[in-house]
Amino acid sequence: MKQVSIEQVSQDLPGYLQVAEKDYIVITREGVAIGILIGLEDSEDWWEELLLQNPQFLKRIDKARSSLRQGKGISLEEMRKKYEL
Repeated sequence: MKQVSIEQVSQDLPGYLQVAEKDYIVITREGVAIGILIGLEDSEDWWEELLLQNPQFLKRIDKARSSLRQGKGISLEEMRKKYEL
């Protein structure tokens, strides 16, 4: 993880986006963190990043995992058979 000031980022955003593809960049103002720059290796990764920040989505994932632990749900193989996939 790298920390840079907002002034540095504003002077070379393309360069920092390139660095962010490999590592998170914490953006600071007067030494205080104000944001994180996350680069995407694939142009479709933005959707996944947004979902992982959505509290409603995370609640649904927790609920689904809980159901599976309780023996509810079907396996991937059963789903394939059911829907002839």
